Amino acid sequence: MNEALQLLSSPMGWVLYFLCAMLIGMSKTGIQNIGTLAVPLFAFLFGAKYSTGIVLILLCIADLVAVIYYRKEFLWGEVKKLLPASLFGLVVGLLLGNYINDKIFKLLIGSCIIVGVGIMIWLGRTSQEKQDQLTKNRWYSPVFGFILGFSTMIGNAAGPALSVYMLSKRLDKISFAATSAWFIMLLNFAKIPLQAFVWHNLTWAGFYLNLFAIPFILLGGFIGIKIIRILPEKEFRALIITLVVISAILLIIL
Repeated sequence: MNEALQLLSSPMGWVLYFLCAMLIGMSKTGIQNIGTLAVPLFAFLFGAKYSTGIVLILLCIADLVAVIYYRKEFLWGEVKKLLPASLFGLVVGLLLGNYINDKIFKLLIGSCIIVGVGIMIWLGRTSQEKQDQLTKNRWYSPVFGFILGFSTMIGNAAGPALSVYMLSKRLDKISFAATSAWFIMLLNFAKIPLQAFVWHNLTWAGFYLNLFAIPFILLGGFIGIKIIRILPEKEFRALIITLVVISAILLIIL
């Protein structure tokens, strides 16, 4: 436990850590991508690669909260379309993780997200028939699945790309949040043995530190649920698109 307390050496560090935990809780239950804003803060607090291990446990805790709440409202069909290619993306990210530096990874991930945003904008300006032709194409879900698996393995940063995919499928806000939560939970739990035994960045000190953040994850989750229930569909989509763009920019420049 003492080692966990030593991971954060200043009061401001603890404030930032608990703020990030709240953002993660909010992102899992309602406001997708707001949790991505915590990624550079975690890197600042713990270092880029080590922070992915600490963030992973926080994400898994928040995932459990989200899937318990949304246990009856997710679309398993969409999860199945993404999962095989995303697992392949996890493996590719795992293998490349020791050979490409953080800046290149962030540039690649941010570029993929921007391409996804471009697709989403194009979808919004085309007819329903053309949209269906693209989103129902056999390669559409696997391509996004690979991007999601790769980006979450490298930097726990799959949220923006997942939002682009879910928005392109025109899911309502509840199905959006529920399906995203279940899909990301499966990926995050699959990453635990990979990061523990290959990258060796999961520690008991990090785990004990995460226990202090549980109340703030729950608080963030409660806030996210309240926001998504009262936010109209149009404003919800606009907020998600805005956070997608912000997240992409942060991943590229930070």
